[in-house]
Amino acid sequence: MPDARVEVRGAAWFEPTADGVLPHRLPAWTRAQFPDAFVAMCDEQPAGVRLRLRTAARRLTLHVRTWRVATLPHAEPAPPERFEVVVDGRVAGSAVCTAAGVLTFDPGTATTAAGPAPVGAVAFTLPDGAGTPADVEVWLPYRERVALVAVVADAPVLPPAAVDAPRWVHHGSSISQGANADVPTGTWPVVAARTAGLDLVNLGLSGNAVLDPFVARAIRDQPADVVSVKLGINVVNHDAMRRRAFGPAVHGFLDTVREGHPTTPLVVVSPVLCPLVEDVPGPTSIDPDAPDVRFRTAGRASEVAEGKLSLRVVREVLAAVVAARRDAGDAALAYVDGRTLYGDADAAELPTADLLHPDAAAQRRMGERFAAVLRAL
Repeated sequence: MPDARVEVRGAAWFEPTADGVLPHRLPAWTRAQFPDAFVAMCDEQPAGVRLRLRTAARRLTLHVRTWRVATLPHAEPAPPERFEVVVDGRVAGSAVCTAAGVLTFDPGTATTAAGPAPVGAVAFTLPDGAGTPADVEVWLPYRERVALVAVVADAPVLPPAAVDAPRWVHHGSSISQGANADVPTGTWPVVAARTAGLDLVNLGLSGNAVLDPFVARAIRDQPADVVSVKLGINVVNHDAMRRRAFGPAVHGFLDTVREGHPTTPLVVVSPVLCPLVEDVPGPTSIDPDAPDVRFRTAGRASEVAEGKLSLRVVREVLAAVVAARRDAGDAALAYVDGRTLYGDADAAELPTADLLHPDAAAQRRMGERFAAVLRAL
């Protein structure tokens, strides 16, 4: 288990394995309810997870095992993701783990296969504090599976100061997990949290924000000063629900969250702009004929009249759910249209290369905009 001098923030529990200590973002009890290995893979990807400590060291090295995802049919592993070090609140450097294993993911069957991973070193040179201990955070990659092996420093490591910032628990899709961000602190939830001065728990689960009850209970059962849920795009991606089921399912998800947080500020965020499925339903998938990773939809616009969900319909339903609950007395519930975070003008300036996920610059812009929402709460 982690040393008491090193706090791992943003993780629900730690699994001791032969490869090292594996942080999980969802509680251990949820694993029995995972529908497939895709959810397990996302749970083990440490989006928003960071190590906290105090030290006067100039050299800090993190020994880890990492696995990079290779998504079929394009079986090449993703390029190395960066670890980042933050010293006294400021980003002070980044590094990659050059040694890595491969975790192959088949989206068609929602299965994974992990190969062996060697121990690699992620080394940082910290600013010279003239022997004065500084508050240090090491942010882990948002998409690589990371097992923690050791922290080595050239000066004593001390326990970190207690966190006194308000705690923000967020759930969403791959965009919330960080898709296409260039660094861990560049994902929009981390940008928003650091800008607004909040302590983030990121439950963004790539492809898996589909109103799973175990996620609602995971949010319900943990401390939170503010909660946000970004819903809809994955429901459309999977063609998981029709309009008849979607509204009541959202109500049920929010009911569960409210059991643990009856008066906590709770924000429902609708999908950001995605022209691929604005007026056309899913299911979506990776286009096997495209030269690079690009998404397509098998839905037809005519199917919306039959009850299938497009993003335009999703936003209409989410806004209606929030309005009904506010009319019923839930004054701490708010609705944010995702297109205010990334809309038509943003898509013209910063288009999505894969037709689904905004790029790194758009991730930062979304975070800066959502920080204003958080400050208002």
